[in-house]
Amino acid sequence: MAAVLLVHYKPVRFVTVRRNKRAVKTAHASSEPRKLYLMSLHDDNPALLPAANSEATPPLAVGWRKMFSAFQHRNYRLFFIGQLISLIGNWVNSTAEGWLVYQLTGSTALLGVVAAASTGPMLFLSTWGGWIADRYPKRTVLVITQVVSMLLSLLLAFLVWSGHVQPWQIIAVAALGGVVMAFDMPARQSFVIEMTSRADLPNAIALSSSMVNGARIIGPALAAVLMARFGMASCYLIDGLSFIAVIIGLLAMRLPKHVHHPEPGSKLDHALGGFRYVWNHPRVLTILTLFAVVGIFGWSYAVLMPAFARDVLGLGESGYGALLTASGAGALCGALCVTAASAKFTPRKLALGGVWIFSLMLTLFAMNRNFHLALPLLAGAGFGLMLFLSTSNSALQTSVPDEMRGRVMGIWALVFGGLTPLGSLEAGVLARIVGVPLTMIIGAAICAIAAAVTLAVIHRREQSAARLPSAA
Repeated sequence: MAAVLLVHYKPVRFVTVRRNKRAVKTAHASSEPRKLYLMSLHDDNPALLPAANSEATPPLAVGWRKMFSAFQHRNYRLFFIGQLISLIGNWVNSTAEGWLVYQLTGSTALLGVVAAASTGPMLFLSTWGGWIADRYPKRTVLVITQVVSMLLSLLLAFLVWSGHVQPWQIIAVAALGGVVMAFDMPARQSFVIEMTSRADLPNAIALSSSMVNGARIIGPALAAVLMARFGMASCYLIDGLSFIAVIIGLLAMRLPKHVHHPEPGSKLDHALGGFRYVWNHPRVLTILTLFAVVGIFGWSYAVLMPAFARDVLGLGESGYGALLTASGAGALCGALCVTAASAKFTPRKLALGGVWIFSLMLTLFAMNRNFHLALPLLAGAGFGLMLFLSTSNSALQTSVPDEMRGRVMGIWALVFGGLTPLGSLEAGVLARIVGVPLTMIIGAAICAIAAAVTLAVIHRREQSAARLPSAA
């Protein structure tokens, strides 16, 4: 069952508690958390089930006071600082890459090709990446992926600095980066619990989402300055050097010795075990299906941002960077709100509401032609998208057993990263036919419809489950 950890506050009333095999009546007030529960992502009024080992696990308080509880873990602090620096470099890279490709070719279709090349390998390799993450020490996997990523960025910096960079070279480096990400993303996602604890996992995921989007604010703004003053090569150089921070952070961690527990069956059988787990849990499958639709038709709007900035709004490098910064600012607010609002709103409302907010704001953004109005609209789109992404990620990670987490997050990487190239190609080609604004509107409409269909499916499943007792 897809679930997120939540502290349940009951009103003052008597409840029956089992203690030492005796039924004891006790009362507790609404202001004091008593037990940690699992709450289904799909239930507005769920049956609250005690989490495993809930009596031994400290309650996970939800609210502003506990928004930074994951920072009590030294390893996570090292990861957060190093990863923040590295992600700023990544956003400098991606901002420059989109602008460079469009500057060299003027083709929206090629923007989609580059984006597809950077994430396409995940479609074929992320399942194996999840198996690697479950089998080998995750820190070792991450150090290797970070070193290779650093070398790729420095290579691209040299090509751009030489003045002989060609589109095919950018595509080739992007494809190699996609291969690295297929192994990096499952290990990174499933490594969070090893740096913190199960109780602090949802908070760590929310903070990691905030970190990513904080980098989205700083990175594009820094890229705009670097492109305008020092040229494109400086962006790739900064990105390459930024990997040093996360590598140092990983090596400085104090982790227990990795112990691998062999499982019967072939390597292929182990790698495919995540698919069996997802298929046998319909609610997890529902989350990932909506994840796929939003990734294909919603997230692809970012691919068209260089064309929209230059051709629709008439902006240069600085204006383009400002748009990406606005989107990152909205997403950062969304990630923080997931932690603060989860006590008042169910995961279903946060996730589906996020999709609808994103769809509405992206539609208004595509219809707008004023730069100053475009900034808050794009921030709203980023806010809604992050509500959905962060809530869904937390639901998946807190609902799977530790030994399956790497493989399930490999499927998450496949859905989120591997299927995104389809959306990138679709958006690039469709933009050539109907234009960039209409392409964005179509994608937003598909996401909104998919969220509505998901809600209808969940309601039908709940009604079927409610009829089972009466039928029996």
